[in-house]
Amino acid sequence: MSERLSESGQSIKPVYHADDIAPGLEERLGEPGTYPFTRGVYPSMYTGRPWTMRQYAGFGTAKESNERYRHLVAQGTGGLSVAFDLPTQMGYDSDDPIASGEVGKVGVAIDSIDDMRLLFDQIPLDEVSTSMTINAPAAVLLVLYQLVAEEKGIPGSKLTGTIQNDVLKEYIARGTYIYPPAHSLRFISDIFAYCKAEVPRWNTISISGYHMAEAGATPVQEIAFTIADGIEYVRAAQRAGLAVDDIAPRLSFFFVSRTTILEEVAKFRAARRIWADVMKNDFGAKDPKSHMLRFHTQTAGVQLTAQQPEVNLVRVAVQGLAAVLGGTQSLHTNSFDEAIALPTVKAATLALRTQQVLAYETDVTATVDPFAGSYVVEAMTDEIEKAARELMATVEDMGGAVKAIERGFQKSEIEKSAYSVAMGIEDGSRTVVGVNRFQAESEERYAPLRVDPSIEADQRQRLAELRAGRNQAEVDARLEDLRKAAEGTDNVLYPLREALRARATVGEVSNALRAVWGVYTPSDAF
Repeated sequence: MSERLSESGQSIKPVYHADDIAPGLEERLGEPGTYPFTRGVYPSMYTGRPWTMRQYAGFGTAKESNERYRHLVAQGTGGLSVAFDLPTQMGYDSDDPIASGEVGKVGVAIDSIDDMRLLFDQIPLDEVSTSMTINAPAAVLLVLYQLVAEEKGIPGSKLTGTIQNDVLKEYIARGTYIYPPAHSLRFISDIFAYCKAEVPRWNTISISGYHMAEAGATPVQEIAFTIADGIEYVRAAQRAGLAVDDIAPRLSFFFVSRTTILEEVAKFRAARRIWADVMKNDFGAKDPKSHMLRFHTQTAGVQLTAQQPEVNLVRVAVQGLAAVLGGTQSLHTNSFDEAIALPTVKAATLALRTQQVLAYETDVTATVDPFAGSYVVEAMTDEIEKAARELMATVEDMGGAVKAIERGFQKSEIEKSAYSVAMGIEDGSRTVVGVNRFQAESEERYAPLRVDPSIEADQRQRLAELRAGRNQAEVDARLEDLRKAAEGTDNVLYPLREALRARATVGEVSNALRAVWGVYTPSDAF
């Protein structure tokens, strides 16, 4: 029998026994809801209520995306998850020449408070939790959201949700960065302090391994590099004068869930245990909430195929099950057509129904941590923890996550893993159903959702009308206040808020910061 390896390259035995588990299991497990949180961050987990069901959506104009959100809320989703187009993610307005051809394509175009009003029209922001996948300009979108909520009479104290706000993984795996690392970390620390005072229930960052996994990271690399980034953020907050227990309870994480159920469950358990130890013993955090690794999960987009796309329904169900068995706090299930185009309404609804079946028709929510004590899962959890800690130690020896990023270490390691996977698919040693085995002789033609190309012209017109109708002298004054704050040490979110209130655009406030902080140029030195 040939040896079977996990996604992280570790040997999987055909049979596991009690002696495959290292001594001291009870100490490593603890009780659910108690340190080291191996068995979950809450005592009752899903026996009390299920995870938050989110659907990642956003395309075209704010009006179109709003219609999709209202549909999803009506279908039973408990939280919204906003996808922004590339110009918005990079801090450019839709009429900037660099945005040409990308407006509204991979997410919704948001240029100003006018667009944000449309995006959340008739959405009860004090009842729905909103996650926003935005990084370098995360503060801009958060403040726009807060301003729209205030217009609805909802104070910041009642808002719940998350901004991704994880720029370090952009340098590693995704590329939608703007400012150099030091300035990005200052921006993030300002967000931590601002939210503590103004939006206290908001999760200020979602430290993401998902995009590393999509770029090719193994499960071990995913949690090692993500937790290393988390350590860097906590250190940055401390340098800014923030106490660890003031910011750590609002930190959250974002991981992928692959089809390899056993390894994914073990990965989530190992990640919780490592983070709890780091926060308690390395940072000296006293609040038990600071020790909790709370995370959102998205099923693996990289494992979806354009060939026989309906098979993706099965993949997503398996991946969603792995996330639930691993103890996720919220979950987005991908739509089966996402390897082809933006999800149709039917596909997005089926993805939500997948979660609802898991929550209400299976028995996995009847007991906390169903795999506790499993020989294979406990052994794999220990193996993943050991390997992840070794990789984290390598990053630390380089001076921490930022220094390792500057050397290109994480990016290089992930690229090696991605290449190995690609070669496995190419030579047939790794099976992908419908791609290199079990192909269909012919496939039904699929009609994908397409974004209307006239959206770009419409957004340009909206921007022209906004600029013609606002008090330009007021906008200029508020942008100057923002530049001065960026040059000094004041929290930049307060002048940023006033600039946006005066109807400055996303691009204008981002350019004001670019003028002071500059832009990041990556190094391929490693």
